[in-house]
Formats: sequence, C-alpha cells, structure tokens
Amino acid sequence: MMSISNQIKTVLLLGLLTALLLWIGNLVGGVTGLTFALIFSLLFNFGTYWFSDKIALAIYKAKPVKESDQPELYKIVKEVSKSAKISMPRVFLIEAPYANAFATGRNPEHAAVAVTKGIMQILDKEELKGVIAHEISHVKNRDTLIATIAATIASIISYLAVIVRYLPISGNGRDKGPSLLEWIVLGFLTPFLAMLIQLAISRSREYIADASGAKLVHSGKGLADALAKLEKQKSVISLKRNSTTQTSAHMFITNPFKGEAFLHMFMTHPSTSERIKRLREL
Repeated sequence: MMSISNQIKTVLLLGLLTALLLWIGNLVGGVTGLTFALIFSLLFNFGTYWFSDKIALAIYKAKPVKESDQPELYKIVKEVSKSAKISMPRVFLIEAPYANAFATGRNPEHAAVAVTKGIMQILDKEELKGVIAHEISHVKNRDTLIATIAATIASIISYLAVIVRYLPISGNGRDKGPSLLEWIVLGFLTPFLAMLIQLAISRSREYIADASGAKLVHSGKGLADALAKLEKQKSVISLKRNSTTQTSAHMFITNPFKGEAFLHMFMTHPSTSERIKRLREL
C-alpha cells in the first residue's frame, strides 16, 4: 500500500508541476509563451534523458567493473536484476571514500549501477544486496525519466520567472505587462513552488524504491541496516558540495552531504530514520 500511495503522489505532483509550467508560459506570452515553454521542455527532456548515464558516470569518474574485478558485487547485481526481470545493468565503481550508490540510464536496457569504494568497505553482503535492490528498483521504475521530467520542467519555470522579472509592471492588463501581483507570483513564488514539488517527487520515488527493493530480496532488513551505516559514515566522510554535486545529489541512495535541510520540504531524500522505520515495519 505504501508503494501504491507514493506512485499516486508522484503522478499528482508531476501533474501539478506540468500545470504550473503551462500556466506561467501562458501568462508570460500567451500562446507564444506556452509553445516556447513546451518546445524547450521537450528538447531539454530528451537530451538529458537520453544521455543521463553518460553524464552521471562522467561527473563522478565512475569506472566499469568486470566480474573478475568485483565478483561479489557483480554476482549481487546479476541476481537482483534477474529477480526484477530486467536486463543486467552495467556495473561501475567510483574511487571515492564516501559511502553511497546510485543508478542511472534512460531505460532498463541502457542502465548502470554505480557504487563507491567507501560503501564496499563498510557494508556486509546482505546490506550491499539491499542497496543494490533499491537501485535496481529505480531502474525498473524508470525513475531517471521521472526525475528528468521534473527537473526540466522546474528549470524552465525558473527560466521563465527570470524573464518576468525584467518585464514592466502594469496594472492595466497583460498587454502592457503583468500586474504587480502577477509579477511577484510569477517572478519569485512560482519557481520556489516548482522546486518544492520537484523535491517532493524525489522523496516519493525513494520510498517507492525502498519498498520495491525490499520486495525483490524478500526483506527490508539489509537495506535498513545499510541506511543506518551510511548515515553514520556520512558524519565522518561525505561528498563535497558544489554546483554539480548539488544538482545530482538526488540520484544517490542517501543524501550525500553532511547534515540535512532545516525543513523536510527542502530535502531531496526522506528522513533516513523514517525510511529505516518503514523498512523494519515491512
């Protein structure tokens, strides 16, 4: 039931984000603005989605892994992907001390699972299997596509909001520019709302991957124990925050940075303690 409710939540949030894009496009430039927003949405969606694996793997300098290099990791990925009834993703290793993992790719046939050297050092076999099951679930659920759509729409909304800030304010109708209220809403509040919706979608997909991953390996214990270790390890070694890692942080199994957002609504991932609680209840 938890997975189903989060699936519904994702659909509703994506619908709300799309409606927000169409509304702001229409207000900025009528039919022309709306068409402009839609064309750029499709172009950016396609480009980011199609090359998602290459982009993500290049950012973190991930190296392909052969079965002879990491036999246990390779075997786990093979077993879990078989259980999920999808093609086996390519396996990559990131030579980094922080403990984390992510999955990427435009579809199950062009997917990749990447783990860091740090996560391989602190997890036992059952915990690693729980993490891989979570990532394989992202692949099967096509979360790269969903995340790409959400991020692209949110980016276009922010772009249109910048345009609005340079428009003259008018109280006499849209022909001479937006009213003061429209200027404030479109230029400042709308991109903020788009960001919150995008983050909510990201959190929802993590809950779904947790539940479906636990189902693949018939237990939530391995992933729950792994998440507890990852959270503890993060306080010692974490990913350095910059503009590139900030925009790709949602891909990882846990928030890769030290600490968490002050408010839940600003987090890319659900609270780790809440995820662990739900997994143990499974």
